[in-house]
Amino acid sequence: MAAILVPFRGAEGKRRLAPASPQARIALGLAMLADVLSACVAVAPTTLASDDEAAAHVAAEVGAGVVTGLPRGQGAAVALALARLDSRPVAVVNADLPCVVPDDLRELLRALPRGGLALAPAADGTTNALALADPRLFWPLYGPGSAERFLALPVRAVTVDHPNLADDVDTLDDLRRLEERAGPRTQMALAMAGLARVA
Repeated sequence: MAAILVPFRGAEGKRRLAPASPQARIALGLAMLADVLSACVAVAPTTLASDDEAAAHVAAEVGAGVVTGLPRGQGAAVALALARLDSRPVAVVNADLPCVVPDDLRELLRALPRGGLALAPAADGTTNALALADPRLFWPLYGPGSAERFLALPVRAVTVDHPNLADDVDTLDDLRRLEERAGPRTQMALAMAGLARVA
């Protein structure tokens, strides 16, 4: 049975959500995480990879496990977390995809070729979600241009082009652009922070 891993570097990680206040940025980061985890747990056993205590509470609320004691950097953290999971295949799904729904993740896993990987790239060439036939296929290749680097690995690789997997959030403008498609917790956090667009 497949498993899903969601790395999360911390509730204060989204500094580019300014001019939102620090408190609003934390609330929005946790809300997006909650929407992503909720979609994931509906598809497969899900584990949060994070040392953030607030994120661990979110994971517990939605029924996801937690792995802690991780190194800095997404690649290193994912590599260690995958080594602790005894599951194959496995998907690694970023926490800043507030529009993702269970069918998007099922599509990613269905696209996974035997012995290979399936990848959902972001518009900027980074990697938003990655499915691996075996966690041992993972290499810590995140960062600018990572989608091309993952696709260049010596295994069969396919891309999954889906708006909900492609639309990640780096800035407050990104979040406002996606507001109507975002999950319920993200929409609520925007409204409570007074950042929702006025109809």
